Amino acid sequence: MLGKAIATASIILMTAVAAHAATIIHAGRLINGYDGQVHHEMTLVVGDGRIVSVDKGYAEPKPDDLLIDLKPYTVTPGWMDMHTHLMSQHHSKVYSDKFFMNQADYALRSTVYAKRTLMAGFTTVRDLGDNGVNSVSLRKAIDEGWVVGPRIFTSGKSLATTGGHADPTNGLKGDFRRDADPVDGVVNGPDDARKAVRQRYKDGADLIKLTATGGVLSLAANGQNPQFTEEELRVIVETAKDYGMTVAVHAHGTEGMKRAVLAGVDSIEHGTFMTDEVMQLMKERGTYLVPTISAGIWVAQKAEEDDYFPAIVRPKAAAIGPVARQMFARAAKAGVKIAFGTDSGVSPHGENAQEFQWMVEGGLSPMQAIQSATLEAARLLKIDDRLGTLEPGKIADVVAVKGNPIDDIRVTRDVVFVMKDGAVYRTP
Repeated sequence: MLGKAIATASIILMTAVAAHAATIIHAGRLINGYDGQVHHEMTLVVGDGRIVSVDKGYAEPKPDDLLIDLKPYTVTPGWMDMHTHLMSQHHSKVYSDKFFMNQADYALRSTVYAKRTLMAGFTTVRDLGDNGVNSVSLRKAIDEGWVVGPRIFTSGKSLATTGGHADPTNGLKGDFRRDADPVDGVVNGPDDARKAVRQRYKDGADLIKLTATGGVLSLAANGQNPQFTEEELRVIVETAKDYGMTVAVHAHGTEGMKRAVLAGVDSIEHGTFMTDEVMQLMKERGTYLVPTISAGIWVAQKAEEDDYFPAIVRPKAAAIGPVARQMFARAAKAGVKIAFGTDSGVSPHGENAQEFQWMVEGGLSPMQAIQSATLEAARLLKIDDRLGTLEPGKIADVVAVKGNPIDDIRVTRDVVFVMKDGAVYRTP
């Protein structure tokens, strides 16, 4: 009943906004995302899903306007999480889900995670790896208004090499351990690499995600070894660019990370064992780091629980948390470009804003942390012409929190207002 009530309330709110000539937001404090300042007593005017104006003072609404009073709160652009997995959420039996869940089960469950994400203030996400169809269908369902969730940019199925981190047959026995191919996202050699990228385009993906090194949660012993050749990486990047797609790269180990940066990828995800050399290469080439500190801390905590992880995963998970935090502090100090990302689906959905705290503790200022989830994330997605800041002409994605996140970044976990595309989904 509660879920039905919330859904009904969301529809009523969206209908109310649509029925008015304009939506007038009075913001006690406003962070526009681009100038690094907190502006006081501001008016944000929204019309037809776009920001019409951002003005000093509290403007009087016209008779047909809808006034939203956010004077007690801090208003920011809608946040963006550059690393999520909306299809799942980790639990102790997750490795057996594939034997007991139908595609429809995954799809219906992902709608719950999508709504949690939006209500937590994240109006845009990158979904970086699923079964190849779930996030594409979820994106469509959200765009069509069938379900409530964030704007999705998806990679579809992640690319791997045989036995690599995203090989869907890893750890299976007998008939289940088949020879996966580019349609499954598994490549061996440049021809496979080209076909796998083209298959993702055919599937409806927005970008490419590949696993350049081993991973923590895969059923394989090595979490750091390089898993793509330089030629395979180069071909993937070249083919992706031909199709107007960016490339996000999972990488924990140094060598695979270095190969990926030199190949021209757009972002390194995790970056756990990043060296000073790799940081310098990323700075020279403008490569983003998406740190996912939350996931590192979460898996390290779960590794302390007996029987939570399979034996082959537990030592990798135990080692990752402290190293991830140390790496982030070094990268932040070195001036590597950083975009916000959590790996939610490992850590719980809806708790994405916890990452802000880890980033500030790692050396970013609160404003830099907020900009990593607004302006910088939009730049990584190459959509900063329409999202990431509160400016006239931009899409009206707006979030409000209690208190002032510049004074205490932890208030980002206390979201009171969410607007996406000019429609209100959460209000005080």
